[in-house]
Amino acid sequence: MLGGNFLDFEINRSEAARFGLTVGDVQDIIESAIGGKNISTTVEGRERYPINVRYPRELRDDVEKLKRILVATPSGAHVPIGQVADIKFTTGPSLIRDENGSLAGFVFVDVAGRDIGGYVDEAKRVIEQNIQLPPGYTLVWAGQYQYLLRAKKHLKLVVPLTLLIVFVLLYMNFESITKAIIVILSVPFSLVGSVWLLSFLEYNLSVAVWVGLIGLAGLAAETGVVMLVFLDEAHDRYKREGKLLTLSDLREAVTEGAVLRLRPKMMTVLTTMMGLLPIMWAETMGTGGDVMKRMAAPMIGGLVTSTVLTLLVIPAIYSLWREWGLPKGKITNDNI
Repeated sequence: MLGGNFLDFEINRSEAARFGLTVGDVQDIIESAIGGKNISTTVEGRERYPINVRYPRELRDDVEKLKRILVATPSGAHVPIGQVADIKFTTGPSLIRDENGSLAGFVFVDVAGRDIGGYVDEAKRVIEQNIQLPPGYTLVWAGQYQYLLRAKKHLKLVVPLTLLIVFVLLYMNFESITKAIIVILSVPFSLVGSVWLLSFLEYNLSVAVWVGLIGLAGLAAETGVVMLVFLDEAHDRYKREGKLLTLSDLREAVTEGAVLRLRPKMMTVLTTMMGLLPIMWAETMGTGGDVMKRMAAPMIGGLVTSTVLTLLVIPAIYSLWREWGLPKGKITNDNI
């Protein structure tokens, strides 16, 4: 940490007492003659300016000149200030700060190429192994790290709450726990692409990334809902028409529903990606550009894998669910 240079006056109390001077008398001269003292205020219309009195610069720009500044004694004599005070240069802190009533020193660290949380965790281990803090000293990691801890605390509540709300809305829509579970399974599938793209771009986990993942959960659930609606429509139509007699009929109905879902699925994914890709391609976006990229990256990567996995996995899970507990071979209308 860089300090500042200061000119200290150490008053010799015994010498000052010989001339009948107190510490306050000497300090008054130091204040008024060297530092400058406001003695009044001048009024210029609506403006007010302080009137400051002190020696001219040519009489106080050198230590030897400062030693010759006169101090009036009670007897009427004037003695040089150099006889009652020692003048010397010292170094000290340029600014004194305090936190919670205690003096504090700040060390600023720029972290580049890695996440803040990992850096601080490693730094804590190194400090604990190599440094023993004296009694009364404390070490606190502040700044972005504190914001990170606060965000983690909030995300531990926000992420599960978001998934719970999505699940409740799905249940209210389908009135079936099984269907809600099938749709919610698209969320972990979409996370695969998010992790791959974040790793490729070398993005660390951050609040912006978590926000993008939360938004991705909603998009993945939306595409899963549309898939399930088409599967239900095809299943119910086959059932009404009396075509749902064998396992082959069931799989044919599921395949037909999945194929009908292909076009709206691609439209949903492509329109969303067309809106997000310009954010990823922009070289300079001004303030907040890096944050926007980290919000868009998990959504783009997640939509890619969500598209493939929703078209393949959800129909398979749906077919297994409809077959669950039924004997192989024929399936009657009552069983479905």
